[in-house]
Amino acid sequence: MKRVLIGTLTVAALLAGCSVPTAPKAVSSLDTLFSAPVGRSSATHIANGSNVSLGILYSPSTQANRDYLRHYQANAGTGFGQSLLVQSIHNAYVATSNPDFAVEGVKALLQRQFGSVTVYPDMQSLKAARPDVVAIVDTHSQLMTSRSSDIKAEVSADFYDAKFNYIGTAQGHDAKSLRPVWADFKRSEEIVADINQQQDVQVRALQKFDQSLSNLLTRSTTNVSMIDSQTGQKLY
Repeated sequence: MKRVLIGTLTVAALLAGCSVPTAPKAVSSLDTLFSAPVGRSSATHIANGSNVSLGILYSPSTQANRDYLRHYQANAGTGFGQSLLVQSIHNAYVATSNPDFAVEGVKALLQRQFGSVTVYPDMQSLKAARPDVVAIVDTHSQLMTSRSSDIKAEVSADFYDAKFNYIGTAQGHDAKSLRPVWADFKRSEEIVADINQQQDVQVRALQKFDQSLSNLLTRSTTNVSMIDSQTGQKLY
């Protein structure tokens, strides 16, 4: 038991001295995607179903957050002290920092609502393809570090018609504050359980996004500029 405890404390010391990536700030980046002001669509609902094509573009903020997660995941094998880290803890860090988890989750949920869903690399390609509906997807994750155990996940999709006029937004958010992972002489099993909550937060954010998406697609968007009275969600 003493040997395991000493090993854990050694890793904790390594974590405190490592350069663990910090999540980039969540910022509105839509202005960088549109060259002209975005108008309000005259559509009273978002077209969806098997005959509707959806074109997806990831926001610059999403791309920056995916880079952060790649860095985080890479540090789980090097910067966190791989040679001393218990394998189950290392695996938990890697598994809960998948840079594609959020975007793949959003895409899968959208595929249930639209006939075809295609991700485009840039606005020029998207405009050339002329999909029926456009979605700008924004994702943001904040994972634990040696200095903070506050974790959160945010996902959203802003929908536009074929002429790039705004129709409505679906979004999901979840967060949790934990005790410092390496505090209180925790056993490796307890540390793994804490780290795995990073995945739980991401899953719950996607579940809330799915509910928000279902609500948006089944309601009139004529009042999209108002606050949803049941969820408090800002729809525009």
